[in-house]
Order: sequence, then structure tokens, then C-alpha cells
Amino acid sequence: MLNPVFQNCKALTFDLFGTVLDLGGSLTPHLKIFLDSHRSDINPETMWQQLRYRQRIEQYQDTLLELGHSGYLETVQKAFVYVARANKLDPKSEEISRFMEGWQLLSPFSECLAALHRLSEHFKLVALSNGNPLFLDHLVENRIQFDFDDVISVEQAGFFKPKSGVYRRAARNLELEPGEIIMVSANSFDVMGGRSCGFRGVYVNRYDLPFEATHEIYEPDLTVRDFTELTFELT
Repeated sequence: MLNPVFQNCKALTFDLFGTVLDLGGSLTPHLKIFLDSHRSDINPETMWQQLRYRQRIEQYQDTLLELGHSGYLETVQKAFVYVARANKLDPKSEEISRFMEGWQLLSPFSECLAALHRLSEHFKLVALSNGNPLFLDHLVENRIQFDFDDVISVEQAGFFKPKSGVYRRAARNLELEPGEIIMVSANSFDVMGGRSCGFRGVYVNRYDLPFEATHEIYEPDLTVRDFTELTFELT
């Protein structure tokens, strides 16, 4: 029996980074190469967590200061340099470039493609991502290899998620009421952002993390462990 969350739903919008694409699994090996070259005993997974948190600070600063949207890859590079220096490692320009090249090789989580194909039988599927437009085109075509009905970059709104204008722009592009759309993300702030704009929300709790401490009306309508569990809700 179809989960009530999906009733009258016409589109699912998907976060890509950390939800469809396995960032940690894809990028930790590149951090290990960097750390080994500096003979550092820092755990690559620890540095990845530091980098991910710092990148979000860069994104929030970008949005809050409103000095002009810099772009996702730009915040990635700033975060890498900051975290490297915070760990007393001064990256050379070629090392920065080499790490950034690793972002072109991101891989999706293993269960995603089959689940996306099944979900596409029921709904319009849309990528709604913080990524730069050309970067997203590359990832969707060459790394995820799934034909989304649309790919929407936050650059259309000029802010990073969870700024409300991002979700409203997506609803406008899709010519749908917010309540006809479900935001699917492994980032709890992203689900909360969509919920605050009238979207329904599915929290893909891949990392066994608590949801944001927020008002009940902004909590997810459904929490699943991965995309396979999400497709189980269709039956």
C-alpha cells in the first residue's frame, strides 16, 4: 500500500551531494594522498569531516553576507585550504588542483540508480542541488548516469540551500504547488528548508544522525536509511 506521504505527489526533488553521491567514499582516498605526501598522521576520514563542516560554513557565509553567489566548487576549495592550514599543512597550488579534480570523479551510492529508475515510474524526478550548473551536468551525465526530468542549480536563485528562495524557485520551475513536491535529502537542514516552504520531506538518514531540533511542522514526513528503503514505501 502506498505510503500516504506520496499521495498527490507529482515530483521528487533530490539533493545530490551526500544523498545520491557518496562524497566521503569518493573523496577520502584523495585526502589520504594529500596527507601521505605531507607525512601527516591525521586520519583522512577525520579531515573529511572537518572539511565538510567547514564547507557548510563557507556556504552559509556566502548566503548570509549576500556579496554575490560564489559557487559550490569555490566553497569546496576554500574549505580544503582552510582545513589543511588549520592542521598546519600548507597546500601547494598543484595539490589544491589535484584535490579539486577528485570532485569530478564522484560516485553514487550503490543502490541509487535502481531506486531512481523505480521511482521514475511514479513521479517526476528532479535534481535540486547546490552545485554549479556545468558541474551538475557532468555529474548527472557521466557519474550518476540517470536522466532526471530536470536539473536545477541553486545558482538560479543566487543562494545556497536551505535559503527558502531555492525551494520556491524549484516549485516555480516545475509549475507545481509546493505541497505537490517532496524534498529528498540526507542533509537534515535541506529537508527542513523544503518543509518550511511547504514541500513534504523525506530524510535519508545515511549517517545515523539526529534531525535538526526544530518545530514539529518542519520535521520530515518520512525517514529512511537509504533509497532501497524509500522504494519499499511505494508498496
